[in-house]
Amino acid sequence: MGWLPAQGRLAAGLLVNLAASICIVFLNKWLYVRLGFPNLSLTLVHFAITWLGLYLCQALGAFSPKSLQPAQVLPLALSFCGFVVFTNLSLQSNTIGTYQLAKAMTTPVIVVIQSVAYGKTFPLRIKLTLVPITLGVFLNSYYDVKFSVLGMAFATLGVLVTSLYQVWVGAKQHELQVNSMQLLYYQAPMSSAMLLFIIPFFEPVFGEGGIFGPWTLSAVIMVLLSGIIAFMVNLSIYWIIGNTSPVTYNMFGHFKFCITLLGGCLLFKDPLSVNQGLGILCTLFGILAYTHFKLSEQESNKSKLVQRP
Repeated sequence: MGWLPAQGRLAAGLLVNLAASICIVFLNKWLYVRLGFPNLSLTLVHFAITWLGLYLCQALGAFSPKSLQPAQVLPLALSFCGFVVFTNLSLQSNTIGTYQLAKAMTTPVIVVIQSVAYGKTFPLRIKLTLVPITLGVFLNSYYDVKFSVLGMAFATLGVLVTSLYQVWVGAKQHELQVNSMQLLYYQAPMSSAMLLFIIPFFEPVFGEGGIFGPWTLSAVIMVLLSGIIAFMVNLSIYWIIGNTSPVTYNMFGHFKFCITLLGGCLLFKDPLSVNQGLGILCTLFGILAYTHFKLSEQESNKSKLVQRP
């Protein structure tokens, strides 16, 4: 997209991420609900295609791999594998609304992990925004017509492992002096190898319902398409954050959040009660307040740097 002006490239990147992020949620839900495609096997396809895509990117000069020891990447590969598996299980077992809102709990959990394990301090106003986020998630889950104990267990595990992964990614990037794509280049094949070992214990491999089962051509095409879209989601996230900021990406994420919830109601007939609607609004208020305060904090830090002699 080098021939486009800067604003045009940004708009194109945001549109690619918007389309890919929304498509991956609905396509995965469709594969689980309509085709009964095995969850872990679909995750393996995503990992494999993501690694192949990154291999092509480095071959084309998009980034340069950095030599890392397997032991340095192993904790990240395990958490990367866990967060994708558990979030996909959450999507499979919950309504799209509950799945999306549960993901919002990642922010409060990250704050707790960084405060307890790394001694990081956060302003009081940042901590207070976690109250409506947590309350909104509780309201939505409590009044969810399709509430499932197993689904909430998967959602909770997904939030915990995702939070750990995001904290570790930041720490490892600083420690190893690598970017997100360089880390993902090593994580994806290691996570794929782990899943290859785990899948036979939990899912059929051959025969009906297995990854190598008698799937129709259209099912195979949809699974491969899901993997390609998963790769596009990862790549566009890194591109947007690299060319703007994490705050800009989070602001854009709120728009995707609303569209995904609406799509879940329309496409999959997910029921939505008044109390769930209040929970969604409460969570959105907390997320927007958090983003506003973080943006103000960044602007304040920039002003201090400019004023410094």
